[in-house]
Amino acid sequence: MGANRKFISRMIPPEGRSELAWWFVFQESKLLIDEEPSGVTLPCLVNFAELGLTPSREHYLGRLHHRPCYAVEVVEGSIPPMGMTFEGLRQVYGRLDEDLFWIAARAVQIIDWDRTHQFCGRCGSPLRTKTTERAKECPQCGLLHFPRLAPAIIVLVERGHEMLLARSRHFMPGMYSVLAGFVEPGESIEEAVVREVREEVAVEVKDIKYFGSQPWPFPHSLMIGFTATYAGGEISLDDEEIEDAGWFTIDHLPSIPGKISIARKLIDWFLAKQERSLED
Repeated sequence: MGANRKFISRMIPPEGRSELAWWFVFQESKLLIDEEPSGVTLPCLVNFAELGLTPSREHYLGRLHHRPCYAVEVVEGSIPPMGMTFEGLRQVYGRLDEDLFWIAARAVQIIDWDRTHQFCGRCGSPLRTKTTERAKECPQCGLLHFPRLAPAIIVLVERGHEMLLARSRHFMPGMYSVLAGFVEPGESIEEAVVREVREEVAVEVKDIKYFGSQPWPFPHSLMIGFTATYAGGEISLDDEEIEDAGWFTIDHLPSIPGKISIARKLIDWFLAKQERSLED
């Protein structure tokens, strides 16, 4: 989920620039988009200079449908070309082609990593970019610095014909979703599932099963999805994290996340399962 088999990741760009390329252009983590009558798309040009913007950093990402893809950050205060605008990834989520969205998610994380990893955290020396892998190396002490990735679990808890959904204080008004949280050092992802559900709603779970995974660039997470079965306890909210939570059936659903998120895929899996059981 979030996987793009049409995209091939690469480090070394093609020699010369004579073919059309996708340009994932960011200013302060906002993506340059082109609002066309047919929908939202991205600049597809031979040369970045055609945009009339000044780049501050650039990374070759690979190829989508054999077309080169580049991540570029432009200087602060850049004015977008006519007909284009800078928007946050959350705002283009669900509007931009799914293949392009996930490459944009990759691009913004690489740019953020490049910007925030200029010096070695051990000795303070300037880092140099490796050409054989996506990493930076300290020329003084040899410490390698890779792009940051924070593993997080996301789990759908089911209880018969009901699923557990919760509302975070950070969600859009009326939005509910499945439970999620970051994996802590020293624990397995299954242990993280048990702990997060217990901490957020005071419910115990069993029969934890892997569902799938999805990169999530807000800011640099890898969402690892699970299903689990209710094993006991009454809902009691962690007021710092959760505003509301409850058990929902297929006939009484609140507003739920967009279709390309792993949260929605978990919910859709449960709904499909319930529809099959109703038909039996």
